[in-house]
Amino acid sequence: MLLDTASLYFRAYFGVPDSVRAPDGTPVNAVRGLLDFIARLVQDHHPDDLVACMDFDWRPHWRVELIPSYKAHRVAEETAAGPDEEEVPDTLSPQVPVIEAVLDAIGIARVGAAGYEADDVIGTLAGRAAGPVDIVTGDRDLYQLVDDRRGVRVLYPLKGVGTLQPVDEALLREKYGVDGSGYADLALLRGDPSDGLPGVPGVGEKTAAKLLAAFGDLAGILAAVDDPAAKLTPAQRTRLTEARPYLAVAPKVVRVASDVPLPPFDAALPAEPRDPEVLEALAERWGLGGSLQRLLGVLGG
Repeated sequence: MLLDTASLYFRAYFGVPDSVRAPDGTPVNAVRGLLDFIARLVQDHHPDDLVACMDFDWRPHWRVELIPSYKAHRVAEETAAGPDEEEVPDTLSPQVPVIEAVLDAIGIARVGAAGYEADDVIGTLAGRAAGPVDIVTGDRDLYQLVDDRRGVRVLYPLKGVGTLQPVDEALLREKYGVDGSGYADLALLRGDPSDGLPGVPGVGEKTAAKLLAAFGDLAGILAAVDDPAAKLTPAQRTRLTEARPYLAVAPKVVRVASDVPLPPFDAALPAEPRDPEVLEALAERWGLGGSLQRLLGVLGG
């Protein structure tokens, strides 16, 4: 089981009231919510291995160089910390180091790599896996990793993590007209305002799906643009021709990396805390209470 950790703690932050606080009054709703999420996931799905995949760089420079608008609208105003800080709720940022410390003390593998997003870590680990993989994320970009043959699926939270939508290739074909391998091409053609991806003007999701059904993949679509006999409307041919500079770089931006250099780690679920003294101090300092105890109980059981 691979967790898109930031996606989940954002959901926890907005799903758990900020009245959930540490003894000193500091909000810990994201911390406790994430611990409850993980407890529920382990209890319901019984993974042998679990990795909390982290954003060590939420907006990698190599992606921004290719498409400068990539996530640009999420960048906060320049602060003393630097001009490229992600804009996150003020009471969430201080909770992230607590989340990291608690996961480390429990012994849940927390993995990231400099210059890469959690999506890239997930793509690399999913590619390495010898057995079935469940990816837990609220980010549809990771639908591109769905692969029935290899047993890779996405569990998409509909409400908390108690109600998850299992996403396999049948669901992708029904909803988007593509399988996992075609989802990235669909996404880059239609664009994604939430990630600052412009897409091809005039090509929405349905048109993108029809083009992919007709020509197979992005390479096939671009070959059709160069073929006067190909069945493209004049408007489609014009729009795709004008979008060639974007389409030349978009695949590298949209497709998750599969070759991220990762440090060694132990993905096995711990039956007991790795560092019980540190964990006890964290639990007391931050008032983690029942959320931590529930997770430890599920892990120990």
